[in-house]
Amino acid sequence: MIRTRSFLFAFLYLGVVVLLSACVSSRIEQTRQRITGLAKGEAAVILGRATYNDRETEESFTTCLENSLVSGTPPIRLISQAEFRDDLYPWFEARTSPKSASDLGELFAQPGVQDRIRQANIRYLAWIEGDTVTVDSGGSMSCTISTFGGGCFGMSYWEQDASYEASIWDLHNLSAAGQISADANGTSYIAGLIVPIPILARPGNVACQGLAEQLRQFILGG
Repeated sequence: MIRTRSFLFAFLYLGVVVLLSACVSSRIEQTRQRITGLAKGEAAVILGRATYNDRETEESFTTCLENSLVSGTPPIRLISQAEFRDDLYPWFEARTSPKSASDLGELFAQPGVQDRIRQANIRYLAWIEGDTVTVDSGGSMSCTISTFGGGCFGMSYWEQDASYEASIWDLHNLSAAGQISADANGTSYIAGLIVPIPILARPGNVACQGLAEQLRQFILGG
């Protein structure tokens, strides 16, 4: 009888895991304002919005974009955020750093900024704004431990929305070249029947990969 119940629990557990398979829906939109292209030796920089509060763009997201662009086909030469900020000191200090893409035009007009950009041979700057937020959550799970063993029972979930926008600037012309937006939504679960198993959607990663591929095509002129 005990063995029958164990098989029944295992069967139900596998059914829950199958039914709760995580999925992510995504959407990419692009607006182009000028013809683009990257000559040999020219570089780009990915710059995340940094307002030093809970609305700044996660560094992990911009790092994901950088890794995708430098390792993809064809790879794009990138200047790191840290190097770019250091080269343009003190314009990217907390007190003087641009707060939005529209502030970049004012920054580029500052004396000496254009000279430093030309020295680094940076052609494009992609200003990234956005974040990943939890928009819904629910369910419950309880776990117990006793002298006879332990386990968890129940199910919890959380829905996340990843929304990001890249504003691309042509630093040769000091003008906006276009915008790309990436939105992804997914629901993750933790299903527990003795052993809890997480089923993760990772919409932030989906948004990163989609935005990176569009950025590659945009910068290269495809």
